[in-house]
Amino acid sequence: MSLLKKIIHIVCLLLLANFANAQYYLRGEVRDEKNKPLQNAKIFLHTSKQLYYSGSSGGFGITTHTLVDSATISQEGYETKTIKIQSDVWQNFILKVSSSNANKNKPKLISVTKNLQQNARLKWFVDEETYFQIVENDFVHASEFNSTGFSLNVNKASYSNVRRFLNVGSTVPPDAVRTEELINYFNLHYKQPEKKDIFNIESQLTNCPWNQASQLLYINVNAQKLDLEKVPSGNFVFLVDASGSMDMPNKLPLLKAAFQLFVKNLRDKDTMSVVIYGGTVTVWLPPTGGAEKEKIIKRIEELEAMGDTPGEAAILTAYRLAEHTFIKDGNNRVVLCTDGDFNVGITSEKDLDDLITKERQKGVYLTCLGVGMGNFKDSKLETLAKRGNGNYAYLDNIAEAEKVLVKELTQTFYAVADDVYMNVQFNPELVKEYKLIGFDNKRDAVADSTTDMEGGEIGSGNSTLALFEIQPVDTNALSTKLSNQTMATLSLKYGLCNDSTQVTKVYDCPYKLEEFKTIHNDYQFAAAVAMFSYKLKQSKFGKHIDWLDIETITLESYKSDNYLQNDFLQLVHKAKEIYTGTQKRKRKKSNYNNPSSEKLK
Repeated sequence: MSLLKKIIHIVCLLLLANFANAQYYLRGEVRDEKNKPLQNAKIFLHTSKQLYYSGSSGGFGITTHTLVDSATISQEGYETKTIKIQSDVWQNFILKVSSSNANKNKPKLISVTKNLQQNARLKWFVDEETYFQIVENDFVHASEFNSTGFSLNVNKASYSNVRRFLNVGSTVPPDAVRTEELINYFNLHYKQPEKKDIFNIESQLTNCPWNQASQLLYINVNAQKLDLEKVPSGNFVFLVDASGSMDMPNKLPLLKAAFQLFVKNLRDKDTMSVVIYGGTVTVWLPPTGGAEKEKIIKRIEELEAMGDTPGEAAILTAYRLAEHTFIKDGNNRVVLCTDGDFNVGITSEKDLDDLITKERQKGVYLTCLGVGMGNFKDSKLETLAKRGNGNYAYLDNIAEAEKVLVKELTQTFYAVADDVYMNVQFNPELVKEYKLIGFDNKRDAVADSTTDMEGGEIGSGNSTLALFEIQPVDTNALSTKLSNQTMATLSLKYGLCNDSTQVTKVYDCPYKLEEFKTIHNDYQFAAAVAMFSYKLKQSKFGKHIDWLDIETITLESYKSDNYLQNDFLQLVHKAKEIYTGTQKRKRKKSNYNNPSSEKLK
């Protein structure tokens, strides 16, 4: 009997051991509420205390010794989920977008004054081109709202896009005119910061050339200039739209010429790749070192336009390639080159916004280069650039391509800070009202009272000018009692690239008024550009601005040896002819429809 007990005891031990060593295969997938797979979602098994990750398709397969367990599933931007699981059953984990991430994906404010309500403008249509509807900043009473903030970035696309319209003899859609981009296109009054500083700030106060009752406050923020020979290696993935819509001289052929200019400036330690999309998505040029310039240029020359526009798949491919060749502490950047006409896959601004917001968390910046006309999607490219921690330029000719990709290479591709924004607190004892010129918001962002502000990226060697029209409390602008008192305190806030550190730089603006004709020519020229913008936008704040005033200030302040400023002078002449001619035609039409109108004048 004792022998039988021993046998039973041994059998039980063997069964227990077999049960303890039993293996199960836990399988399933992680998706979001739109049924899209989530890659690299964290799966933490509580019993084994092991952490696993979902694959590229959201799927996972985990060996476990436990039939019944519990797991916590998490992914950045989504609500964490803890759930009981059974290892022999296929698991479908659905994660919801977290409320904080949902707010991140809303349209962001470029500028904001706390609790201030604004009104939107009417929509403007121009062929199949798309632009965000803009709400122009208005005057604000400093006694009620003495603090305002705005985002800083190096986007300059609006100026060259405006030039494109004027060069073909057309008026410009008002929403295509972003005043701050026109002013900062010229990189005016740059001063290198001290060696240890990322930024240098200065201010200038003068009388307003278009409103005698106002003053003009300039805030000039200068970014540190990097030495191209010393900056980290670059990992550039060019994502090129080679679809049928790009088969025009001012589209793909222009881009091909632009790329060849860029390649000549590649260093041996830099890497360039090309992904194209036109019918299908293809890695046209695998990662190639900057020393192999002939190989890169030859491949670029072979590009042709055909097919539809699978934008979503192309963007994902480019980011994955950038991640595959990621350079730690280097400059990792996708450069999207397109007319913005995405017609396959994700097409709306919001969906593109969601996509880029997730991808930028992996440390890759984005630059957008827009080309073309007729079906140009300015709004989509602006969305992509902002969500991708990057910038946006528009190439209307080869000279602009050379400016962006050669002469201003470090400004375009090498950031010194990101999430840059400024808060300005006015002294209501000196400032009655103020109006931020430019930095206007999208209508959708203003309409949403829960929307917050988003900072921008600043590239190496950039000078960013912000202008305020000020109505002072004391009408005696030259009062010695007010001289050198602080009229506004600036707080420049920014993040260091590839670093979570946030930095704040404070600067006090003195109330020190100088006559307009005595201030630096760069500041006078900036005022002329602001006036030009007002006229093109047909702004209510520019009703008293005359084309002759713009021409006069430009002639007195521009640098004759600067081709960009010469070009602006020519644009002013063209715009004057176009807009005064349009007004005359409207007036004639009005008189024809109402013969008695002359008597009313």
